[in-house]
Amino acid sequence: MGLATAPLGWTYVAWFAQIPLWLWVFRANTTRLNFTQLKQFLISRSLTAIAWGGGFYGVALFWITGVHPLTWLGVPWLASLAIAAFCWLAITAWGVVLVFVWLLAMAAWEVTTTRTKVNSTFKNYLFILWGTTSWCGLETLWSHSILWWSPVAYIQSPSQLHFLQWGAIGGPALLSAFIVAVNGFLALGLIDFLDGKTVNKNKQNWHYFLIAILIWLFCQGGGWLLYQKPLADTPEQKINVGIIQGNIPNQIKFNSEGWRRAIAGYTEGYEKLAEQGAEIVLTPEGALPYLWETVVARSGFYQAILQTQVPVWLGAYGTKRDGYTNSLLTVDGQGKLVGRYDKFKLVPLGEYIPLSNIFGQLIRRLSPLKEQLLPGDRPQVLPTPFGPAAVVICYESAFPDLLRSQLLQGGEFVLSSANNAHYSDTMAAQHHALDVMRAIESDRWLARATNTGLSAIINPRGETLWLSAMNQYQIHAGPIYRRQGLSLYSRWGDWVVVVLLAFSAIAWLYQIVFPINQR
Repeated sequence: MGLATAPLGWTYVAWFAQIPLWLWVFRANTTRLNFTQLKQFLISRSLTAIAWGGGFYGVALFWITGVHPLTWLGVPWLASLAIAAFCWLAITAWGVVLVFVWLLAMAAWEVTTTRTKVNSTFKNYLFILWGTTSWCGLETLWSHSILWWSPVAYIQSPSQLHFLQWGAIGGPALLSAFIVAVNGFLALGLIDFLDGKTVNKNKQNWHYFLIAILIWLFCQGGGWLLYQKPLADTPEQKINVGIIQGNIPNQIKFNSEGWRRAIAGYTEGYEKLAEQGAEIVLTPEGALPYLWETVVARSGFYQAILQTQVPVWLGAYGTKRDGYTNSLLTVDGQGKLVGRYDKFKLVPLGEYIPLSNIFGQLIRRLSPLKEQLLPGDRPQVLPTPFGPAAVVICYESAFPDLLRSQLLQGGEFVLSSANNAHYSDTMAAQHHALDVMRAIESDRWLARATNTGLSAIINPRGETLWLSAMNQYQIHAGPIYRRQGLSLYSRWGDWVVVVLLAFSAIAWLYQIVFPINQR
């Protein structure tokens, strides 16, 4: 499953890579579980969660070890290695916990529905319903936590655009539901086939395989139909956006050399884009990594704004109470600050220390941070000369509900601003995959500027109209369009999870109400 993620992109693997996990669930005997067996029960599920969850999340998120070495921050080499290992193990463990809780939920269903009149085939259908429901529910719950990146759904992005169109209907939960259900029915079909082959050769049943194929055909065919919907954008909604990919290495970003390169590179790119007809210019997260007041007082880039009079979305830092914010600023053609978005979802250990009041001194030893950032308020939209914009800064691309809250506040297009210089090319590819999903779910055009790649322009169907190279200085001007309508997912959120929970509750009660007659 981990190999199915970008950039390797073996997306077809997702449709059967969960089969081993389902096989284990179907084969595990929990119907006669008692207190003395509880320890073995928990150990077996822990090992299963580590095996599958560690394989998926550990491989998919291995790019996080790219933070090493941090010697440029003054962190010793061995300490830097410890930080990278800790970050990777922590985020992998958080995924393993999701799988473990799912295994517990499956066991709870089986134990509580053992004594029922429902025939075995229908009972299997309900079991897969619950497995799909609980998996999607847990992913949704995890997406509201401080650590999240890897729903099963993002394995299909950015290449499987037909399938991804379902995101506009039900978000990541609907995409994950299709994948999990297909894996469940294939696993059940495999069990039925093997049992029939060994126990009763004349009683092999193929209908589970057939259901899996029908679900797959439905989600692919339905996605293809959704993909045919015309964009229907008008010239009046057009914004010609310039994008600058500064390519400033983190090792020099905060010293005088980095400041000079940033000012020179962004000023030159800004002036060229203005000559090419860009109506506004988008820069990456922390393009000028200083307070706005410092940019005004000391920056040739600011003087270029006054002379050229083309507005800018500038990645910089702001002040908030007694701290600082990671911000995207709207600066008009007269050099006035007319809008500001402060990053809400901060990176644990990278931008702040979780539970610093309790474990601050202990965790601080594993963090290179000298200063912590403060989160922005929610919901926010960024005022711009072209209407309100929804914004995601770096890590926030992984949180669809955050973007959805901005669309409900009137966001007409999406701006994605990121650094990405910390990590390997794998992270940039997965980040782009997430932004493709966000564009489809929100039914919005998305402009993305990064420091080192991949910068992009993505339309509401998820088509990438321009994609930058990695680790190169690049500029690009291209159109995006304002939109006011809301997709079903933007309007109703995770309604899929609610509906699945309702059906699962009905199914569970049905089995409880009609137990086996005791004689």
